[in-house]
Amino acid sequence: MRILAGRPLNPPPFPTVPSYTPKQGQYLAFIYAYTRVLGRPPAEADLQRHFGVSAPSVHQMVLTLERAGLIRRRAGVARSIEVLVAPELLPILR
Repeated sequence: MRILAGRPLNPPPFPTVPSYTPKQGQYLAFIYAYTRVLGRPPAEADLQRHFGVSAPSVHQMVLTLERAGLIRRRAGVARSIEVLVAPELLPILR
């Protein structure tokens, strides 16, 4: 990698290996798989059904993942969850 003015010319897309808990990894893997298979991100209700947890639990996990920089959402847009972790760094969905 070449450096210009202290910055890499072609920085890697994911400079560090993300850190997340096993449960967070399962949420990330589900969001990624759901989006790949159905062509659109899941709604929080889809996450709730898959993981068998309450709506507030799903919402808190989504907020946690967003604060950690593992996903991003667009304000006011339904089904806008986007996984920011490289697919090869995601765990196998169980």
